[in-house]
Amino acid sequence: MSVIFECEYKGRRYAGLGMPADGVHELYAVEEGQLRDALLAGSGPADVAKALGAGGETLSVAVGDSELRFLPPLLPTSTNNSLINGFMGTHRSKFDRAPEPDEVFAAPNYYIKGFGSWLRMPDEPLVTPADPVWLLEEPEVVLVYVNDEEGTPHYAGYTFGNDLNDIGLHLEKPWAWTPYAKLCETSITPWLFLEDPPETVTGRVVIERDGAEAWEGPFSCGADSIFQRFGDMVQYLFSYPALRRPGLVNYLFLGADKATYHDGFRIEDGDRMVIDVTSHGVSLPNVVRFGPQAPSAVRFGPQAASVTESALL
Repeated sequence: MSVIFECEYKGRRYAGLGMPADGVHELYAVEEGQLRDALLAGSGPADVAKALGAGGETLSVAVGDSELRFLPPLLPTSTNNSLINGFMGTHRSKFDRAPEPDEVFAAPNYYIKGFGSWLRMPDEPLVTPADPVWLLEEPEVVLVYVNDEEGTPHYAGYTFGNDLNDIGLHLEKPWAWTPYAKLCETSITPWLFLEDPPETVTGRVVIERDGAEAWEGPFSCGADSIFQRFGDMVQYLFSYPALRRPGLVNYLFLGADKATYHDGFRIEDGDRMVIDVTSHGVSLPNVVRFGPQAPSAVRFGPQAASVTESALL
């Protein structure tokens, strides 16, 4: 499998090919947008890798170096012209039947989670609202698309993410509170697989509490586990002009298997979630942190210092 990643090291942007070998990352200096431009100028994801090693600075960095910070694949850090979004209720485990070979496409529920800059990397904490009802981790395939100057989406590759959300809040009012339930931070791996979307993805989730395993279970999230066809989902989504903004980098989450919530397990503040994508040899660990209570809103003007939250409502 061809894999590429981007990172920052000592204030400089770099990219690399493949997973680390012998505990070392081989890095190539790149400019922001260099890999994206290579994708748009070429004939597909394979052209992204060709943008490396063209006479720029190279160096070897040890795995775990404290100054090495990974980035979401192709993230435009200067413009933040990027979007986290996805589909809900797509996994076959949530249906009472398998799809027919010629099943007529019905668009699944959809959500927008936020800007790509909100994505968190492995080992970074995921912050939730202060008082979540019942949290749920969701291991998912994430497709990455880049729009060209005319707004045409170009498939770049795929990676994996954890769409942490408050399923308890969602289930209280599924058609009203889902956007709030999704306002937990989301993590993603930096590894961009330069291939067609995966047919089979399998792995395990482990929840660690106080250094010990508190829950574990398997998951699947490849095309063979999703009720809808990936191509139909993507084609329908990009029929909306708002998602064809020039230059937009789109991180598209495709749906998750049943997991901790469906087994009656509650994720708590300080728990460490480890998503082990066994089929692809990558891991996505993150600690859950409940956020602070929200401060009162601030009002501008001569009475600002004495205005209370209730007065603003």
